Amino acid sequence: MADSAPDFLRFTGHRSFTRRLILSTLTGRPVHISKIRSSSPTNPGLAHHEISFLRLLEAVTNGSSMQISYTGTTITYHPGLITGTIAGQGASEGDIIEHSLPPTVTRGITYFLLPLCLLAPFSKAHMNVRFSGAGVITSATETGDVSVDTFRTAILPLFGLFGIPPARIELRVLQRSCAGPGGKGGGGVVELRFASQVRLPKTLHLNRNPGRVKRIRGVAYSTGVSASNNGRMIHSAREILNSLVSDIHIAAQYDQAPLVPTGDKSGSKRRLGIGYGLSLVAESNSVGVIYSADVVVPPSGGQVPEDIGKQCAYQLLETISQGGCVTQSTASSMMILMAMGSEDVGRIRIGKRVLGTEDMVTLARDLKTFGASSWGLRDVTEDESGDIIVSVKGSGVGNVGRKIA
Repeated sequence: MADSAPDFLRFTGHRSFTRRLILSTLTGRPVHISKIRSSSPTNPGLAHHEISFLRLLEAVTNGSSMQISYTGTTITYHPGLITGTIAGQGASEGDIIEHSLPPTVTRGITYFLLPLCLLAPFSKAHMNVRFSGAGVITSATETGDVSVDTFRTAILPLFGLFGIPPARIELRVLQRSCAGPGGKGGGGVVELRFASQVRLPKTLHLNRNPGRVKRIRGVAYSTGVSASNNGRMIHSAREILNSLVSDIHIAAQYDQAPLVPTGDKSGSKRRLGIGYGLSLVAESNSVGVIYSADVVVPPSGGQVPEDIGKQCAYQLLETISQGGCVTQSTASSMMILMAMGSEDVGRIRIGKRVLGTEDMVTLARDLKTFGASSWGLRDVTEDESGDIIVSVKGSGVGNVGRKIA
C-alpha cells in the first residue's frame, strides 16, 4: 500500500511568507514553514498581519487546512481549491467576502491585495472582498507596502499583458486612511472586485526597449489634515518634473480621518489614520512599461509636504534610472504569472539593480522548489543599458475550476 502522507516543501523564516503560501495554493503542494521569528525575545511566531492573511486565504479557498504550533513559530499548510466568492462559503453579505483587519496590523492593504490578485485569475468564481476594520491602511507604509493608488494605476494594468482584462478588475477606496500612531491601524475601507478569471495566462514577451517616458500621473492625498497640503506636495514635485516631461497631471484627494472605536466601555470613538502622501506613476511610450513611486509622511510626523513632494519625484527618477521594463514593486508578480502561465517560453527585460535584489533571488529559489523551471539570463546586446533578458518557461498551472473550451 502506498504511503498517503503528503510530501511537505520545507522553508524557514518569515520572509516571503505570503508568497510561499500563494505558490503552495497555485501548485497544490503543501508547505511546512518553521523558525518564524524564533529568535525574537518579545514577539516570536506569526505577526498579526500574517494571521489575518491566513484567515483571508481560508475564506477564498475550499478545503485548505493549516496547523500552527503553540508558539506560532511553525506552520503546516495544505492548500485547497481556489473558489473565490461563493454564497455559503465565506460570502456573508450578498456576493462579497467581508474581511476585518485588527488594529494591531502594521502593513498596508496592498500586502493583502497583491497576493489576492495573484490567486483571483485562477479562482472558480469572481473574487470580491471588502477590507474593513481598524487595521486598514490605504496609504504607503514604512514597511515597504505601496498605496492603493499606485496599486490601481501601476500594478493592475499589467494583468492585461497576460490576457487578464483589467477592465473587469475594480478597486474601490471607500475610506482612505494613513498609518496610525506607531504605524499601527488605520480605519480605511477598500473593496476589490476581480471578475477576470482565465483558463491559463498568456505567454508574456516584454523584452523590448523600455522607451521614453511620455506622461506622468499621480495622486496627492490628505487624510484628516488641511487640504492645502495636497497643493504643496504637487507644486514641489512639479518643480523637479516639469523640466523633464510636459504631460504631467497630479490629482488631489482629501478625506476626513475615519472614526475608530477606542474599545472602552463608553463606546467612544476617535479619529485615526491622519497624514498625507503622494503617489506618482510614469508611463512609457512602450506598451506595458510603467514606473511608480510612493512616499508618505511618517506616523510620527516631522516632514513638511514640500519634502514629501520632492522625495517622491526623486524616487520616481531613481526608479526610472534602474532601467528594464518592470520595477521592484511589480517584478515578483510578473515572474509568478509567467511561471504559472502556458507551457511556452516568455521573456522579460529587467534592470540589474532590480534583478539582483534579495527578494528576486529568493523568488527564483522558491519557484524552483515548487517545480517551476529555472530562469535563463542573458545580457541585452542592442544597447548599453546593462539590462538583463530573463527567459521563463511556464509550468502550465491552469484554472481547475473552469472548463476547457
